[in-house]
Amino acid sequence: MLIFDKAPFPSCHASTIVETAPGKLLAAWFGGKAEGARDVKIWQAEFDGKKWSAPVMVAEEPGFPTWNPVLYKSGKGTLFLFYKAGPSPMTWSGFVKRSADGGKKWSKPELLPAGLLGPIKNKPIEVKGVILSPTSVESHRAWCCWVERSTNDGKTWTRHGPIQVPGKPHGVIQPTLLVTSKGTLLALMRSRGMGVICEAESTDGGLSWSDARPTKLLNPGSGIDAVRASDGAFYLAFNDTSLGRSPLNLARSADDGKSWKVIETVDEMLLGEFSYPAIIQATDGKLHLVYTYNRRHIKHLVFDPKKYAKDI
Repeated sequence: MLIFDKAPFPSCHASTIVETAPGKLLAAWFGGKAEGARDVKIWQAEFDGKKWSAPVMVAEEPGFPTWNPVLYKSGKGTLFLFYKAGPSPMTWSGFVKRSADGGKKWSKPELLPAGLLGPIKNKPIEVKGVILSPTSVESHRAWCCWVERSTNDGKTWTRHGPIQVPGKPHGVIQPTLLVTSKGTLLALMRSRGMGVICEAESTDGGLSWSDARPTKLLNPGSGIDAVRASDGAFYLAFNDTSLGRSPLNLARSADDGKSWKVIETVDEMLLGEFSYPAIIQATDGKLHLVYTYNRRHIKHLVFDPKKYAKDI
């Protein structure tokens, strides 16, 4: 379903989703005249299990566009809203807000320290009480990924990496993180000019990372997201093409990302854009996916992992 039919903005992009309580969802995205316009703000809507509320504005930086919100609820119950603000990805800064009531009220925005940006597009994960935030940098000369770690529920962070493709300075951004069955970490990343998704691994909890290397998964240089389900399988939402942002597909891996099978064509249309997916698993076991629908809407779909486990 579309999260909204009408909205006080003509263009929207980069949605994120979190479960705030069993059966209750919160989604956010940026919306305004167009990506990068000065009127672009962060908006959110709540899902009560039956319908989505009307969009409300929850973050802005007057005179500058906002970008790429990321919602995340920590193991200690803190609800975070991360976002970026600034003229462009090469000059933006990271901000964070916190909520104690499921996103109905947010704290004042906090500017992250210089050198830290927060999760750049995809949700953090938590491993043994350590929050791992997937981030990246887009400069004039180099693109690369990092992981920001927090051992105190997001009060302070350390940055680890970089994760990069050897010999390719404009290589990878916007990682999504997965925990393998062996307890190691897998990062899948959007690539530039390579036509595929790249991957890297960490065997020490995200403190150090291998070089990024190409996979066989197609990617046109568009955002991806993945989640490890409760049964251990990985689910990946991505534009399954080397050119354009359609189709948007859902793939499953039962072997820690070594092989993948496309299980759903989520959306497809000639000249359409279905991009920047965000995916989570809720407490009822269902997968919830939100994504940009032709830059005019944010769409929300639900999938049952049990169906795909039986099919494979």
